[in-house]
Amino acid sequence: MARALIFSLCLISLLFNLSIAQLELSQQQLFQNLQNQQQHRLRAKTSCSIQQINARKPSRRVEYEAGSAEFWDPNSEEFECAGIEFARHTIQPKGLMLPYYTNAPQLIYIIQGSGIQGNVIPGCAETYESGSSSSYGSEREQGEERRSSGDRHQKLRRFKQGDILALKPGITHWAYNDGENPIISVSIRDVANEANQLDLKFRKFFLAGNPQASRQGRQEERRPESHKSREEEYRRGKEQEERQQQDESNNILSGFDQEFLAQALNINSETVRKIQGRDDNRGAVVRAERLRLVLPEQEERQQQRREGGGYDDNGLEETFCSINIRQNIDNPNKADVYNPRAGRVTRLNSQKLPILNYLRLSADRGVLYKNALMAPHWSVNSHTITYVTRGSARIQVVGNQGNTVFDDEVREGQLLVVPQNFAVVKKANEQGFEWVAFRTNDNAMIGQLAGRLSAFRDMPEEVVMNSFGVSRKEARNLKYNREETTLLSPGSNA
Repeated sequence: MARALIFSLCLISLLFNLSIAQLELSQQQLFQNLQNQQQHRLRAKTSCSIQQINARKPSRRVEYEAGSAEFWDPNSEEFECAGIEFARHTIQPKGLMLPYYTNAPQLIYIIQGSGIQGNVIPGCAETYESGSSSSYGSEREQGEERRSSGDRHQKLRRFKQGDILALKPGITHWAYNDGENPIISVSIRDVANEANQLDLKFRKFFLAGNPQASRQGRQEERRPESHKSREEEYRRGKEQEERQQQDESNNILSGFDQEFLAQALNINSETVRKIQGRDDNRGAVVRAERLRLVLPEQEERQQQRREGGGYDDNGLEETFCSINIRQNIDNPNKADVYNPRAGRVTRLNSQKLPILNYLRLSADRGVLYKNALMAPHWSVNSHTITYVTRGSARIQVVGNQGNTVFDDEVREGQLLVVPQNFAVVKKANEQGFEWVAFRTNDNAMIGQLAGRLSAFRDMPEEVVMNSFGVSRKEARNLKYNREETTLLSPGSNA
């Protein structure tokens, strides 16, 4: 009996020690993960000597057969500081964005429209199969289709207005507009991300077409004269032209010898000539009138359950080949912060969409009502790239020396880059203000200077009094006069 008791006590002690060791290991792993999240961009650290920030519009536009692309100038100081590039794409109805892969991760926000997109993940099997019959093509082609076992391919996904699409680098992506309205999207390209081992330039590697054939349709936006020398302007122009040539180039098949391709793909020389696309002048978005894609209804039902709150993703049911890359952030029911007098903010991070843990990016969707404010704040661990989707607001940004680096109205279609730790405040104008913000950390954090979560609120009263040289009453007003969180309703000064 005594031996049994001693054995039980020893076993309990061993299990307790193992539990403590596991807890310590988990804490160490958590700390290491947090460290990695903070350090993942240091390998590509850029210069951030910023004295002035500008709200920017696209600097150039490229026309395609069934769409267009607009690009922001990546040579601006704030873009180089954040290590990002930015673009806006339009895909007309029946337009197909040709398949491509990139050297850097992307987050895409769908401003308007809906469609179908596919990702071709290396090493993953075809999980979708379409029917073997078709009403298109010649009788001979239809006969060949009937003799075949059907078309197999990787998973297709539907997207719509308000969706965020998270795209990993090196994975082939394409999109098709099967709706009646144009698809308009904006995308951030994180060229300073550790996944990009080339340089601080965004590169698209097209698998089809001849995107550079559309260059003659490009329209440069004339920029106002500045204090920069002619040599500097010439250098920037050359760099922008070089970037365009990298963005919009021939497909990668065009560089291979025709005989090599014929042998590798077991096709004839005529087919090789077509897939190399040297005579193709349609650009990166082509018209595909007879393209038919079928998506399973089960996926739609599952998505409705997710959006309705009846289905929670925990990441365990996802494999690399079937990982979810899409989340809608327009639904008011999903708002993380809501004030009926001021507006709402919806945050998307890697806790909600696990793939963002690999991309090290996140996004916010914000809506401010008429004359409402977003509390003065700074981003603790990320740069913030804000694109205005509707309305306008006055925004002020302040640097570490207390210098105002931006104080102006920002309108629909403009982009504002706010570097890490720079303080910012937003006030909506009469028509309200809506935006999507991309952040260069998958779990971005902000610190506030007003409201219930402000830094002053959590300081002792005596510290506030002596720091600012104010009375006790003034210190209490500073701490407690705003009970709202993050979004502040219009109000008069106390």
